Amino acid sequence: MIVVVCPGQGSQTPGFLAPWLERPGIAERLGQLSDAAGLDLAHFGTAADADEIRNTAVAQPLIVAAGILTLGELFADGRVERIGGIAGHSVGELTAAAGAGILSDADAVSLVAVRGAAMAEAAGLVRTGMSAVLGADEATLAPKLAALGLEPANFNGGGQIVVAGDLDALDALKADPLPGTRVMPLQVAGAFHTSFMTPAVERVAAAAAALDPADPSLPLWTNRDGSAVASGREYLDLIVGQVSSPVRWDACMASFEAAGVTGIIEVAPAGALVGLAKRALKGVPTVAVKTPDDLDAAIDLIAQAA
Repeated sequence: MIVVVCPGQGSQTPGFLAPWLERPGIAERLGQLSDAAGLDLAHFGTAADADEIRNTAVAQPLIVAAGILTLGELFADGRVERIGGIAGHSVGELTAAAGAGILSDADAVSLVAVRGAAMAEAAGLVRTGMSAVLGADEATLAPKLAALGLEPANFNGGGQIVVAGDLDALDALKADPLPGTRVMPLQVAGAFHTSFMTPAVERVAAAAAALDPADPSLPLWTNRDGSAVASGREYLDLIVGQVSSPVRWDACMASFEAAGVTGIIEVAPAGALVGLAKRALKGVPTVAVKTPDDLDAAIDLIAQAA
């Protein structure tokens, strides 16, 4: 069973879309997604520098658009019929919504544009950030976070928990980590998936309520708790709630394993999620589709599972 996974914010790098635009029809499709997002995604994916694409309002639509373009190539020629499921990490849940047919590509990108703008605005209210704690145990880490006023944001599995909150508190955690752990500041401008994002929820909820989602055409798992979701409307409601609540990617990977996953393919801008899978799902073959050159390996993996 092949599961396709869609990455979240922080996976983008300057110029990563350039090789994709060399493929027939991709530039036109990206132009349509740019119109839906109200952003020049070709510019941001090819010519913009790291600071420009770190902006949450830009990064989120850019990542979802890249994933949608990858899915179009990956699912072509009937290969979608051989896919066993799909899931996204954080903003990648909007990519997964398009891949599973819950939303049209344009609706997914228009919704993520609202999400990105709302979360960027919320992040600007207080100086906050995020750090990855490596080698952490959830139960042991919790008292330390409470003492510093920090919150868990992403439970990524493989001994990685991303925490978020005030920048001074994050600095204090880095200066005095729990024994056996390492703290790595992330290049993300805000305490996403925590209570600091509460001001963004209402705007995202209003935009989601205006859409008419279909039920998913592929098995689909939610970041909320790793459970399978069969209702498109329920999935959108969960995405809205996820703006200010932790991502349980560890639970999603546990669900992949329980479902009998035999291969994982990560869409562009790929790398982070297959890295987590290699630690948490040892022995499961993975392909990170970073550029079009990686498509052949992904297609071969799908063919092996047919």
